[in-house]
Order: sequence, then structure tokens, then C-alpha cells
Amino acid sequence: MVAAVSKVLSRRDLDFLLYEWLGAESLTARERFAEHSRETFDAFLDVSQQIAERDFAPHNRAGDLTEPTFDGEKVTIIPEVSRALRVFAESGLPAAGMDAEHGGLQLPHVVQRACFLWFQAANTATSAYAMLTAGNAHLLLTHGTEEQIRRYVHPMIEGRFTGTMCLSEPQAGSSLSDVTTKATRQADGTYRIDGGKMWISGGDHELSENIIHLVLARVDGAPAGVKGLSLFIVPKRNLETGERNGVVLAGLNHKMGYRGTTNAVLAFEGAAGELVGEEGRGLAYMFHMMNEARIGVGSGAVALGYTGYLHALAYARERLQGRPVNGKDPLAPPVPIVEHPDVRRMLLASKSYVEGGLALVLYAAKLLDEPSPENDLLLDVLTPIVKAWPSQWCRLADDHAIQVHGGYGYTREYPVEQFYRDNRLNSIHEGTDGIQALDLLGRKVTMRGGAGLGLLLDRIRATASRAPAELGGPVLNAADRLAATTAKLWATGDPSSALVNATAYLDAAGHLVIAWLWLEQLLAAEGKEGDFYQGKRLAARYFVTHELPRIGPMLDLLDSGDTLLRDMDDAWLG
Repeated sequence: MVAAVSKVLSRRDLDFLLYEWLGAESLTARERFAEHSRETFDAFLDVSQQIAERDFAPHNRAGDLTEPTFDGEKVTIIPEVSRALRVFAESGLPAAGMDAEHGGLQLPHVVQRACFLWFQAANTATSAYAMLTAGNAHLLLTHGTEEQIRRYVHPMIEGRFTGTMCLSEPQAGSSLSDVTTKATRQADGTYRIDGGKMWISGGDHELSENIIHLVLARVDGAPAGVKGLSLFIVPKRNLETGERNGVVLAGLNHKMGYRGTTNAVLAFEGAAGELVGEEGRGLAYMFHMMNEARIGVGSGAVALGYTGYLHALAYARERLQGRPVNGKDPLAPPVPIVEHPDVRRMLLASKSYVEGGLALVLYAAKLLDEPSPENDLLLDVLTPIVKAWPSQWCRLADDHAIQVHGGYGYTREYPVEQFYRDNRLNSIHEGTDGIQALDLLGRKVTMRGGAGLGLLLDRIRATASRAPAELGGPVLNAADRLAATTAKLWATGDPSSALVNATAYLDAAGHLVIAWLWLEQLLAAEGKEGDFYQGKRLAARYFVTHELPRIGPMLDLLDSGDTLLRDMDDAWLG
């Protein structure tokens, strides 16, 4: 095991969550993971940390300061990005979780997620190319033909091709029902794709031999709305000739964060495409990648918040400034700022956010490793929370990190300002937090007569009933309130009233889920001694007593039936 203390991520925390809480070793009893053991899991974690710290972290700042450029012909990116992705591909990590028949090692999702967190924390911009490629490959493994898998997925696994998802358009954004990109059938069974796509991460570069775009488009004669969308494989270059395939880079968007990840405006001008699956089912297929990406975005938000917290903690222990409030001697030496109560407040809050968020993404990953109707349903309910809660609250950890650094925090000489800028994008990536709120309250908690929410609340109550009463009691009460509020919101049968304050609902549900997962960690630490476990107990108590009460006013607002946001006139805004 790598013993050195890292400011990228906490291996000790990963080990606790994987082995002492989630019992990842028990997965080896399942046939799919029978070839693995604690030793193989640790080996993957070790190599992930090593590559992340050696090949990804050192160019994180350089990629931010020297973002990709486009000269009208090709995109130029600092060479360290290509080298890092090559090392990543050669390590075998891209295929680690895939089926053996495709060259994979069938590593559990939960271990693979823990491994990839190292890369997201070390360099979120460079790791984004790998994350998008993996999502693209997984979609095609599920919905593509054997020939499509051979032609497109295997080169992605080998690191020769990268992948994207092309959904948004300049006029449509997240409103996919308004997609206008056209697909025209050809006599040979292929399609010609025409239209424009916007905000395409990894949309153009010279990092790989080819870029495989997954494009939502509307076949001639297809109905309006999302039911008329189909999904197409559109490579940047023709696989046989190597010539450009009618995919034109119109320009690069310049972002406040993730600057090392190209963000492209693409024009499809008669590009050759292959249909994935059946016509008219494109969005259903695309949700395979979208849901994976949503969990990936939440994971990235946790990683950025976590590394920001570790940097702030190290700085607070080293930085000497000021004296205790009862220290009146001006000649007394200054103390480390970690001794000041307000700094401790920010550090403890950040710890509760990032360690709670890490538990959330690993819990969601483990649900994938133990598929069942219940676990699948629970993951459906949790996915919008996994995406949105860390994007808001782990970003706050980065905000706190800047504050802990004081005047140094917002300068480019220290990395925390970049962590914040990078993390700010995650509230928009893969559907804004507001869209996740509508998904949670409008779809996920109502599907199957509320069975998913009921299952989640049952698990929360079961944990809370085993926890010490002073901490379990507030969580039980919050679970009961959320259930009652949900029923009240939908009792009217009017979606416009029920959903008007959906964001408050998402915030409340997210905080309840994190409080539950802190109780889970508290129970996993029971009877164990040492600073690490004391830290877990402290953070659990903090979250339940300081953070969980935030949901009271949120639920009060929802219970009131307030429709101000629906009824207001935008003219009143000025």
C-alpha cells in the first residue's frame, strides 16, 4: 500500500469506506468477481494513486493556464495530456471493469470508481477524456452490435480512440425535444448527419487516432419531441481511409474551469453515421451514458472538493497567524490557524461534505455490483442526488478552502482557486441541478407509486434505528417529514404546483441522504479507536446537528404550497 500522505485524495478514507463499511471484499463471492481479492483491489488502487500523482497532477495547473487552442485547422493541447492518457491506457484501467470477453478484468464498479477518483482529484480536465470515452464504450457494449463493438469499442479500450456524447444544440441546450440535427437514410444502410452541436466536451483534439461521437439526431419523417430521436455513431475520421468525416470544428468554447478539456462547437455536414439499435429509441439508449456521466460528474465534484479540503487542512496546520482569543500577550508566538474556531468550522464542514459525498458515490457504485430489482430502483432514485448534491456542497468545500487560505486563496499561486473554478462547472454538466431536481421530484420519487422513495426511506430508517438516539432520532424525524411533504406535494395532482420548488426538495432529500450515510459510517466506526475514527464520529455528529437542520425551512416552504416562483411576472425583476 502507498503509505505517503497525499493532498490529492485520502487512501485511508477509501480503505475505510470500501472495506470497513461497504465490505467490498465480499463481492469476490460473486461469480463475476471470483478472480479478485483484497490484494487485487489494493493493487488497482495503488497504481491509480501512483499514476494520478505522477502523470496527472503535475500538469493540472499547466493545462489550466495554457488551454487548448484552435488555429482553424487543428487543436493544440499541451503534450503532458497525451502522455498521461497514454500511461492511463497502458495501465489497463480503461478496461478494468469490462467483461473478460472484451479484454476486461471484471473489476467491481465500486473499486473502479474509487480508482478513478484519484484521476479526477489529480486533474479533472485530463481525466474527463477518459471518463467520456468509458461512458461511450459502455453504451455501445450494451446497445451496439458485435461489429460496432469490434470497430469502435475495442480501440477505445486500447486507448487509440476517444469518445464523446453529442446532445445539446445552440438553440436547444438541455431541451432535447427541440433537437433539430437531421439523419438521412442512405441506400447502403448508413445515414448522413447534418446539424450543429454545442458544448461537446472532448469534441475535437489530436490526442487519439479517432474520436467516436455518439450523436442524437432526427431521421427524416420522425415525429417531433424526444420520441423522434435516434442515436448514431459518427467517427471524426473514416475508419478505412482516415479522411475527415464531415465533422467540422467550428470553434472552441472558453470556460472558467475544466480548461484543459476541449469544449467544442461541432458542425455535422453530411457526416456518415451508423444507427445504434432502432430508430426512435435514441434517447433511451443515450440515458445509459447520461446516467453514468451524471454519477461521474458527482464523483468529480467530490474529488475536487476533497482535494481542496486536504490542501486547506495542510495549509491551516502550517500557517501561523494570530493568537487565541484569550491570549493577550502580543509577544507570544502566533498559532497555526487551525486553532481558530472559525477555521475549524470551515474545515469540519468541508470534511463532512467531502467524506459524505465520497460515501454517496461509492454506495451508488456498489449498487451496480449487486444488481437486483430493489437496488436498480434505489439507484434510479439516488442518481439525481449523486449528481447534484456534491456539485453544490463539495463545491462549498472548495469555497471554504479559498477562505482558509485567506488572501493567498484567490491567487493563482495556490491551487484552490482552480479547484473552485473547475468544480463550479459540475452544477451545469450533464443536466443542471434544477433539471436534476425536476427529475427527482417529478419522476423518480413518483415512479411505481412511490416505491423507490419508500425503499430509500426504509433503508434510512433502518440505519437510524441502530444509531445512538441523539443522532438517529433527528434522521428518523427528517425521513418522516420528507415522506409527508412528498405526499402533500402530489396530493393536488397539479405538477406546476408540486414542482415549482423542486430545487428545495432536492436540497432537503440530499441532506437527508448524506445524514443517513454519516450514520452508516458512524456505525462502521463503532468500537474502533484512533484519530481517524474519532474524526468520523465528530463529522457524523457535526452533520446531523449542524447540517441536517437546514432541511427544516426547506420542507416548511414545500409544505406551505408557495407558488411565488410560478406566479411572478418576469417584468417585476426590473
